[in-house]
Amino acid sequence: MRSIIQRVTQAAVVVDGKTVGEIGVGLLVLLGVEAADTREDIEWIAGKIARLRIFPDAAGAMNQSATDLGGQALVVSQFTLFASTKKGNRPSFIRAAPPEFAEGMYADFCQELEALLGKPVQRGVFGAHMSVQLVNDGPVTIWIDSKQKE
Repeated sequence: MRSIIQRVTQAAVVVDGKTVGEIGVGLLVLLGVEAADTREDIEWIAGKIARLRIFPDAAGAMNQSATDLGGQALVVSQFTLFASTKKGNRPSFIRAAPPEFAEGMYADFCQELEALLGKPVQRGVFGAHMSVQLVNDGPVTIWIDSKQKE
């Protein structure tokens, strides 16, 4: 499981001209699922994201998490996080999970993150063409992969 986390002051997802998810201060999470992912990957990456200390404390140091601040989260499914550009110029997405598996993992991840944050998580629409709008704060952008726990 892979994620790109962006600290935002606001973010929204629009599908067919309609806003389907929207947050203020918090985290925009782009989430990619691969076929080898398990419940353990969900729990590890959701916990890491919920506890990620990337918000400023009173002294301005990145020392607070979304959980500490009561921040919001918007999660968008993004299979392209598993793009391979090893050969040629057209990316291969062979490592991305099939949609029927990925959709369930995406939903389970969102539920896990909701439990950790103690509030509902806004979502994109799985499999839809989405317009993601955000104001990245910092900018702060973090990449986390559950198979590369560095």
